[in-house]
Amino acid sequence: MRINQITLSPDELPRAWYNILADLPESLPPPKNPESGPDRFETLQKTMLKTALEQEFIKERWVKIPDEILDLYIQAGRPRPLYRALRLERALKLPENKIRLYYKREDLSPTGSHKVNTALAQVYYAAKEGFEAVVTETGAGQWGSALSYAASLMGLKAIIFWVKFAHDWKPDRRTLMKLYGAEVYPSPSDKTEVGRKILKENPNHPGNLGIAVSEGLEYALTHEEAVYCLGSVLNHVLLHQTIIGLEALEQFRKIDDYPDIMISCLGGGSNFGGFVLPFIGEKLRRKAEKDTKFIAVQSEASASLVRGEYKYDFADHAEMTPLLKMYTLGHRVEMPTIYAEGLRYHAAAPIISYLRNKGIVDAVAYPVDEKHVFERAKLFVQAEGFIPAPESAYGIAYAIDRALEAKEKGEELVIAFNVSGHGFLDLFAYRKILFGEK
Repeated sequence: MRINQITLSPDELPRAWYNILADLPESLPPPKNPESGPDRFETLQKTMLKTALEQEFIKERWVKIPDEILDLYIQAGRPRPLYRALRLERALKLPENKIRLYYKREDLSPTGSHKVNTALAQVYYAAKEGFEAVVTETGAGQWGSALSYAASLMGLKAIIFWVKFAHDWKPDRRTLMKLYGAEVYPSPSDKTEVGRKILKENPNHPGNLGIAVSEGLEYALTHEEAVYCLGSVLNHVLLHQTIIGLEALEQFRKIDDYPDIMISCLGGGSNFGGFVLPFIGEKLRRKAEKDTKFIAVQSEASASLVRGEYKYDFADHAEMTPLLKMYTLGHRVEMPTIYAEGLRYHAAAPIISYLRNKGIVDAVAYPVDEKHVFERAKLFVQAEGFIPAPESAYGIAYAIDRALEAKEKGEELVIAFNVSGHGFLDLFAYRKILFGEK
């Protein structure tokens, strides 16, 4: 019998998050205020968690995970398995053991995605800091679901501003958030000044993550009992997500293998960063076993790392955040809607952007029609047996395409990719794109 699942016990769960800022060859370009207007740092201090802001600029390589969060991680099913995709290898007719495919299963969380890793941490800190409610944005709905779940466990209220396009075609995920007790509003909404202004200009605006971030920040600013929690982009979010890559490192050591290429989808960067940053850290410290390549997979709708400029920009539509040095398309860019809504953000995380600028991270983008991506996801479903989220399908598509390219060239290759979430609540998108049904 060939073992295709590599597991860790709860005793082997990493006890600290990895902070890549300690290993960068130079300091990350710091956030800054624009030339005019209010102090954006003052706004953050009024709206965000004190602990999160402290972790944003921490210098230590390892940040201890509180025991209470470790307990929550274990309850949520960590550690998560790494799989050898043997059936997918056979379906692709890859030469045996010459091209090996592995994937990490973050879809096995209670809400179906990797977002739980930072949601549990942020809500734990929110409760410790005395807040009664957490408020946030969400694109695909995975982050909103995760924060609602974490808030429910810790007795806090959750308020979710959900990008309208996704909100309207995902009623079942909306139900999931409400089951956890969350209040869910389509964004742009009539609950905030920024939302009302956009709706006045365009009552049918489909929304985007930049707008939803602005609404979440404004709500937190005007409600003292609430604190804003962010699902991606900022350093502390990627820090919490490194639990994924730290587990994967140990799992590869267990089987005496190591990836040549690591692949994952990227919108803001939390999933991609969480998966690859511990491996990039080994590379920066010259401890890596191979010269691993790191590929972020995006949509042409929002291909910040492919078409964006590396410059200072706001993280939100209403310009409430400080300016961050990122690959950006512009914080008010109009982006076409796609079913992988979690990828439709105008910029990439400062850490990922820095690594892209230094040539350590590369990026590719697939067409807006998403046909190829969903066809590759169907192949994966039929070989491996479970349904990935539309966002995760992007990473899967590139892993398959790269494996087939390696087969054609006669290369030996170890490919690792992260399945960031499941697609059980995204079947409408599969039905629409693959089968042409309404």
